[in-house]
Amino acid sequence: MADHSSHHHDTEPGVIAEPQTKAIWRTFIILSVLTAFEFLIAFTLHAGFLKTSIFVLMTIVKAFYIVGEFMHLKHEVKSLIWAIILPCIFVVWLLLALLMEGGFIFVAR
Repeated sequence: MADHSSHHHDTEPGVIAEPQTKAIWRTFIILSVLTAFEFLIAFTLHAGFLKTSIFVLMTIVKAFYIVGEFMHLKHEVKSLIWAIILPCIFVVWLLLALLMEGGFIFVAR
């Protein structure tokens, strides 16, 4: 018969796993600094191309950091990372191209 008792595979009985509080605080501080910088830009720069570009860049940086940290993508093989990043880059390029081409309809009239 199979043994159906409950076993912990990662740790031995009585051994407590070390918490990852240092990594969690590091992630919290990095994301807090990036968010504080975004707030600083939001309240100091006037609306325009520079402000929008900074926000888009900061959003992409935060998104990649969150995906790498919380979804553990940075610990995966490089081919999987590229299989995710390349379609994302293509979609961003496609959206920009469609927005730019869509704006020309008003010029043509």
